[in-house]
Amino acid sequence: MMYGVQRSGLMQKVALVADFPAKIAAMLLNDEIDIGLVPVAIIPRLKEAHIITHYCIGAVGRVESVGIFSEVPLEQVEKLILDYQSRTSVNLARILLKEYWKKEVAIEQAEEDYRHLIKGSTAAVVIGNRALVQHKKSAYYYDLSEAWQQHTGLPFVFAAWVANKPVDPDFEDAFNRANAYGINHIDEVVDGLDFPDYDLKKYYTQHISYTFDEEKRKGLELFLQKLTQL
Repeated sequence: MMYGVQRSGLMQKVALVADFPAKIAAMLLNDEIDIGLVPVAIIPRLKEAHIITHYCIGAVGRVESVGIFSEVPLEQVEKLILDYQSRTSVNLARILLKEYWKKEVAIEQAEEDYRHLIKGSTAAVVIGNRALVQHKKSAYYYDLSEAWQQHTGLPFVFAAWVANKPVDPDFEDAFNRANAYGINHIDEVVDGLDFPDYDLKKYYTQHISYTFDEEKRKGLELFLQKLTQL
């Protein structure tokens, strides 16, 4: 998505901020930014929330980069450490533990460096690039997007472009086209990245689903509904 935005005329009109998802969400909540690609769990906390563009960070089935990692099968897990980087992923884990796996575990909020604590009966939710690396280290992986689809029959939306105020229609149209440009040039995006731990072409084309379609809207609505029941 950034590949397209950075190659559009929009860079003359915006100040671009990069950070991990939870930090961007906090900035949107505090009105420090106008638009953010944010974990969708932040939406109910915003006074005003406008999902813009036809694109999101979603998955239809297995996503590979958001899951529970452990040394033992899930039924033997006693404690789960929650990733600090995304409110959406950790709440999805809590929903699935309650409704899908029907498993009670002790919950611990993560410190910035916590993956070394994945041992014995302690598991952790790990997201993003760190999750793609963690596949080589942990014996067991439970994909949260795959579990969500098996539980609900719907795809999952992890993040969307959300504005905390109305957006000019012309800007949104240009922003939408900039997103599309990047998504249509994934080969060039991958060529510019150095990440030997995982096949990024496969990840971007087979595991991430970008179109914010009607099924994803239904999945998002259901997730936000279940958030209120936690």
